[in-house]
Amino acid sequence: MANQKPGKDNFTRNLVIAVVVGVVLLMLVPTVLSKRTNSTAAVPASVSAENGYGIVFNGDLTSVPVLDIYEDFQCPICAQFEKMQGDYIESLIKDKKAKVIYHTLSFLGPESINAANAAACSADQNKFLGYHRTLYANQPAENSGAWTNDVLAVLGQATGITSKKFTSCVNNMDYKGWVSNVAAAGAKANVNSTPTVFINGKEIDRKTEYFSADKFKAAVERG
Repeated sequence: MANQKPGKDNFTRNLVIAVVVGVVLLMLVPTVLSKRTNSTAAVPASVSAENGYGIVFNGDLTSVPVLDIYEDFQCPICAQFEKMQGDYIESLIKDKKAKVIYHTLSFLGPESINAANAAACSADQNKFLGYHRTLYANQPAENSGAWTNDVLAVLGQATGITSKKFTSCVNNMDYKGWVSNVAAAGAKANVNSTPTVFINGKEIDRKTEYFSADKFKAAVERG
């Protein structure tokens, strides 16, 4: 009987190892899947895979700061960030003082996906910045059911988007695949919260620089 114990011990140990390895692999599956992109998905205007599928402004500029802004339209802190820094960021775009890339994530559920898709549709109408402001100005409670596609289309009209193509794009979720690609690219960049801002590839300090006009401007100018 004594000769059988090592065999039993080895079997038990190997079984435990196999179970642990299996659990680890199962935990890794969502991470791996979340980082996959669909290269055949339709993309809105001013978007490229090289820029993490973000919506790019001043993409042709060189020797200027590059701002990568990761946001979720349902995120209340993102709305605060937009209220504090939105005008300044838009001035950087207008005055061609920075390359700005908006990454519209969808952490908070289906209404975030709807809003991100609608924002992409607005980019095709050259109205992204205006629609971006409108969404945050009319942000409802998270997952309250308020942001249906019909409502998002009406918000487009309030922004001055009159094209029927916009309404069709919103209702048909033309860029749902692109929204997934933005999420996958964000996962690859290790972004796990919103808002997250990188300047020239370096994440700035959320606690000290996001909600101070002077410190945020200094971070941009510092590069």
